[in-house]
Amino acid sequence: MKVTPIGDKIVIRRLDAEEKTPGGILLPDAAKEKPQQGRVLSVGDGRLIAGGKRVPNQVNEGDKVVFLTYAGTEVSVAGDELLILREEDILAVVD
Repeated sequence: MKVTPIGDKIVIRRLDAEEKTPGGILLPDAAKEKPQQGRVLSVGDGRLIAGGKRVPNQVNEGDKVVFLTYAGTEVSVAGDELLILREEDILAVVD
């Protein structure tokens, strides 16, 4: 099932949480933080501006991005946990 966002919305799948600390300590599930990085699955048409024109989104499908901690809305689609957020909630694209 494909989720197609509307307007300036973007659908992201979070990357897996780190299982170890940099020092090598294994983290239990309760101690893992939700990652602020994810992979863009689909993008909307873009932001609507005055005059009825649309400005296309700056991110593309497949981009790895960093986003705000409490951004967007989490949804479950066909067993996948996805995040739908606005383009302005994305901080950077990571290579």
